[in-house]
Amino acid sequence: MRPTLQFLENELKETIIAEAGVILAELGVEVQNPDVLALLADNGAQVDRAQQRAFFSPDLVRKCLATAPRAFALYDVYGEPTHDFAGDNVHFTPGSAALNILDSETGKMRKPTTADYVDYVQVVNQLEHIASQSTAFIPADVHERISDSYRLFLSLLYGEKPVVTGTFTVEAFAVMRDLQLAVRGSADALRAKPLTVFSCCPTSPLRWSDVTSQNVVDCTRSGIPVEFIAMPLSGFMAPVTLVGTLVQHTAETLSGVVIAQLACPGAPMLYGGSPAIFDVRYETTPMGAVETMMTDCAYSEIGKYLGLPTQAYISLSDAKLLDAQAGLESAMGATLAALTGINNISGPGMLDFESCQSLEKLVLDNEICGMSLRLVRGIEPREDFPALPRLQELLQEQHLLISAHTRRYLRQEHYFPGPVIDRANRARWLEEGGLTLAQRARRRITQLQDNYEAPRYASEIRRELVARMEHEARRYGQETLPERPE
Repeated sequence: MRPTLQFLENELKETIIAEAGVILAELGVEVQNPDVLALLADNGAQVDRAQQRAFFSPDLVRKCLATAPRAFALYDVYGEPTHDFAGDNVHFTPGSAALNILDSETGKMRKPTTADYVDYVQVVNQLEHIASQSTAFIPADVHERISDSYRLFLSLLYGEKPVVTGTFTVEAFAVMRDLQLAVRGSADALRAKPLTVFSCCPTSPLRWSDVTSQNVVDCTRSGIPVEFIAMPLSGFMAPVTLVGTLVQHTAETLSGVVIAQLACPGAPMLYGGSPAIFDVRYETTPMGAVETMMTDCAYSEIGKYLGLPTQAYISLSDAKLLDAQAGLESAMGATLAALTGINNISGPGMLDFESCQSLEKLVLDNEICGMSLRLVRGIEPREDFPALPRLQELLQEQHLLISAHTRRYLRQEHYFPGPVIDRANRARWLEEGGLTLAQRARRRITQLQDNYEAPRYASEIRRELVARMEHEARRYGQETLPERPE
C-alpha cells in the first residue's frame, strides 16, 4: 500500500473550487496582452478591453478542464521517457532561476558564471533521484536579454535530462523552442516527445502580464508543456487564512488553464504554484514554513480533484547555508510532497527564499529525495508468510546476512544513501577523516565532476546548438559567448 497524506475533505475542495469560480465570473482576471484578450473573447469569455479584464463563466472553465490531459510524459535528449506525470507518481527537479550561488570555497553567496552552470549540469546529470534539470540559476557573464535561452542552451549542451525552464521575455521563446528543435529534429518530434516544461506565472492578485500570457499561448501551440506557478502570499497579497489563499490560488491557476486550453485544446499542463505565507516580523516569504508546505499539498489535492497532474515549489529552504535548518525544511517538504503525490516537486538545491542555489545542498537533497521515494513505495510482504521458516533459519544460523531471502530482497527493501550521508560508526568516521556534511558534499561533487560524460550527440546537433546561441547573443551585441569546457 502506498502511504498517502490528505489535508482537505472532498466537500471543502468542492467549496474552494466553487468560490474560485465565483471570483473568475464576478471579479475576473486582468490580462495585459490584447491578443490573448481577443482569444478569450472569441471563445466565450466576457472581456472588458478598456480595463484589460476577462471574466470566465463556470461553463467555460468546465469546458477547458474537459480538454486538459489527465497525464503526460517527458523525455530526455535521446527521446527516452523519464517522467510519467500521472496519478501519484513523484519526480524531483532542482529549484529554478536563482540569482545567486553559494560559493563552496568562501561559504558566501555570489553571482554565478557560465563555469558554475556547467558544473551544475554535470552534477545534476548524475543524481539518480533528481529526474530532470532546471534552469537553476542565472549566469551573470552574458547579456541579460539572452540569460533565459543561454541557460537552456547550456542544459541541453551538457546534460541529458529534460529541463524545467521558462522565459521572462516574449522574444526569448523562439530561440528556446529552436534549441529544442535542434535536439529533436522536427516540430512533430518535439510535440510527440516533450523535452521541457515552461513555468508560466500569473501575478497575484488575479493578473496575467503581457509576457507571461503570451508564453502560455506560444508554448501550448508549440506542444511544449506548461506549469502554472501562481504565487499568492497569505496575509499580504492573499487572504491570511490558508483556505482563503487556496481560493485565490485556484482562481489564478484555473484562469491559466482556460488560456492554455483555448489556445490549444489538449495542451499538456501541470497544476502548480509557489504560494507562501508572509512573515510580518521579517517581511519575508518563507518557503520552509509549515503553512507554506501545507498550502502546496492542499492545492495539489485540488489539482488532482480536478483531474490534472500537479507541481509545487517545495523541498527547499530559507536557510543561508547548508545547515540544520536547510536539512530540516528540505526533508520535511520532500516528505510531505511525496506523501501527497505531487507529480513534479521543484526545490532541491535551493536556499534563501528561492534566490540561491547550492551544489552541496543539491547532492544532499538528492539523498532526501531518494529517502522520500523509498517512503512512498510503502511496505509489502515479500515471501514473508509463513514467517516460521525464516525464524527457524535465524535460530539455526544466528544471523540472516547471507540468507537467500536477504540477498533476494535487500536492495528492494533497504535504501542505501550515497557517501554524503554518514552511517559509519564513530571509529570508522574518524579513520576516514572525520568529515563534516559540507566536506562530504564537496567531495561528492568532485567525484561526480570527475565521472561526468558529455551527451552522445551527433556533432551536427552540437554545432547547431552553438550556432543558434551565438546568433542570439550577437542580436544583443555580445559577439562571443563565455569560455566553456569542450
